[in-house]
Amino acid sequence: MQPKRHEPFRGGGALTTLSVLVLLADDGRALAQGESTSRELPAIQVGGGETAGRKKPVASRRAGKPSPADHRIPAYPAAAQASDVRSVASGAKVQLGMASEISVSGEEINARPFTRPGEALEAVPGLIVTQHSGEGKANQYFLRGYNLDHGTDLAITVDGVPVNMRTHAHGQGYADLNWLIPETIAAVDARKGPYFADEGDFASAGSVHIGLIDRTRGIAQLTAGSFGYRRLLGMDSAKVGDGSLLVVGEIGTYNGPWDNPDNVRKLNGLVRYSQGTATDGVSVTGMAYANKWNSTDQVPQRAIASGFLDRFGSEDPSDGGNTNRFALSGRIAQSDDLGSWKANAYVVKSQLDLFNNFTYFLSDPVLGDQFHQHDDRLMAGANISRTLNGSLAGLPMQTSFGLQSRYDAIDLALTNTFQRGFLANIRSDKVGEGSVGVYAENTVRWTDWLRTTVGWRGDYYAADVTSRFNANNSGRTDAALGSPKFRMVLGPFNQTEFFFGVGYGMHSNDARGATTTEDPSDPATRLTPSPLLVRTRGAEVGVRSRIVPGLDTSLSVFMLDQDSEILFSGDAGDTSATRASRRYGFEWTNHYRPRSWIDIDADLAMTHARFRGYDSEQADVYASLAGYPEAQIGNAPGNYIPNAPAMVASAGVTLGERTGWFGTLRWRYLASSPLTEDNAFRSSATSIFNGRLGYRIDNGWHLQLDVLNLFNTRANQISYAYGSLLKTDTLYNLCISGTAPTSVCQNGVMDYVLHPVEPLTFRLTIAGTF
Repeated sequence: MQPKRHEPFRGGGALTTLSVLVLLADDGRALAQGESTSRELPAIQVGGGETAGRKKPVASRRAGKPSPADHRIPAYPAAAQASDVRSVASGAKVQLGMASEISVSGEEINARPFTRPGEALEAVPGLIVTQHSGEGKANQYFLRGYNLDHGTDLAITVDGVPVNMRTHAHGQGYADLNWLIPETIAAVDARKGPYFADEGDFASAGSVHIGLIDRTRGIAQLTAGSFGYRRLLGMDSAKVGDGSLLVVGEIGTYNGPWDNPDNVRKLNGLVRYSQGTATDGVSVTGMAYANKWNSTDQVPQRAIASGFLDRFGSEDPSDGGNTNRFALSGRIAQSDDLGSWKANAYVVKSQLDLFNNFTYFLSDPVLGDQFHQHDDRLMAGANISRTLNGSLAGLPMQTSFGLQSRYDAIDLALTNTFQRGFLANIRSDKVGEGSVGVYAENTVRWTDWLRTTVGWRGDYYAADVTSRFNANNSGRTDAALGSPKFRMVLGPFNQTEFFFGVGYGMHSNDARGATTTEDPSDPATRLTPSPLLVRTRGAEVGVRSRIVPGLDTSLSVFMLDQDSEILFSGDAGDTSATRASRRYGFEWTNHYRPRSWIDIDADLAMTHARFRGYDSEQADVYASLAGYPEAQIGNAPGNYIPNAPAMVASAGVTLGERTGWFGTLRWRYLASSPLTEDNAFRSSATSIFNGRLGYRIDNGWHLQLDVLNLFNTRANQISYAYGSLLKTDTLYNLCISGTAPTSVCQNGVMDYVLHPVEPLTFRLTIAGTF
């Protein structure tokens, strides 16, 4: 459904609106007189010192018009950390290298109402975070025309620890953030495109780095809401020696509006010791998380239309899962006369068991198609980098180089189940996968208005796969790729800078796909192994300006090519290969702070995404389904990329001071997208409003009401289109009787399958400090 068009302003209405804008701009200029340093664009600076006559770099897009310290707008008392939002031992602040690069503080993130922890990432312009299953499963991510599934091509780290799981039971790059406690976020730094040498696997579309707070006042917070939502949060920090000890605990439950309640039971904890500063400090962090839930997965539209299922019903009520994660990590950073260095190490033990049924009775017409995916892994890694400040022929120069390493020891299993009970094995594997990445970047400031960065990255991956049921699918595989990078910044000219970036990137594929030669469910069917590493290429130009008082605006135009979008299908245990692809588009980001008590942002992203070449295999599939239109529709060859959104938009306004009334209204829009390569199926656009209203008193207590899906919009979190079978389908009986061809019965009835947005939801929070 497209948003309604509004009539243009006429007569006195336009004059009144213009007058208000002029008054706001005048107020912004008046405030700027005392804050000109904060209003400047980041200085083009290389080295640790400040260039004479230039201002210090601005750390965040939100810093375009910061309010004075006594007028900050914390959404929670948890945001009361030090004014420098960089975490201890996170290293020196890196200059913005592209117009699309952004940093957002934890205060601003927690000022947003959102349904689940992963949606905190929607503070990154153009990024949409959804959920098509239970509240313990990783989110679905969309960015720059990518349906990133559960994380492929979006690299996420928390406190320097990678979140994406490679060679995962459910999907490559699986990035579960349900264990993230939003109140512990200090800042989120986001980059887009393969232009940065220190960004490796999964970072082709973008990367998101989440930093954690180091200390806080004591906080107790209780939230209760619709559909059985309950959350209890406690956090406090104390001075221990020369540092701070932070302790955080969270308990949560949720049923949702589903006919089969989610029955989420979540337990979460964090302990962190930190000492020093971002550039000279050390921190150690421990985390523990456990969650159990039921899932209402996407359901076919025909079942809802016929009345067989309610919109919030479930075809298989036994779907669900459980997971746990335990992590220990440490960071250290130091500066010296030559520059700075930093290092971190981590170990993560995680386990996931998922029970899903996406095709209902397509494969097993009697017991159904539920399957169990098991992932049990130990992940360890270490990174170190060094930055040297120097000169080249008298010109300021900075050189950075580093080494990144990681090893995953993984046990994987895929079985057929009925109501979570074992039926048959499909495949079981033991995988050891390691990688080493080295990189170097050199930045030279040629003039006051020209800075260039040349970089190179090399990645080597090796994996051993032991297939317990089919030795022919075992093996060792390795691959290496080199990726050159280049960035250039021109300006500032009248508080405006111009950016250019170009580079090669990569993402890894599931190691099992690189060794599998036989179909796990049919060993007689030969499969072609997929490459372990896949090349990406990107280019981007952009402009960033603060020429309008109080307004920070940026525009980026990008292109991204991928050699192949090969994915290992955890649902089937084999590799699903697609063609090369190309995406191009633009992102327009705006943030306006005309007064201390009002904060406005508006972002728009548009992308054209298409496969390249002709899909002859799909043409053969289409021909084999002739005579059965319910199976054939949507299977014609085409170049549309399924679930690639052409447009993403968001806007919001936040009002309030440190004490008194405060409020937020946010809008998120996801445009209609193709769901099949021939564009025969398209999703409906989703337009959602969320709101918040609250009151703070000066002793640290506050009360707030969040209203999610404010206008009770009937929309979908996500939609797909693929073949499935229900017992009520005519084709089901034809397949049972053997009347329909095998190819038709293997495809099933093509239909929309959807997971609805939760209806109007209320959540009331009371929090206090001690």
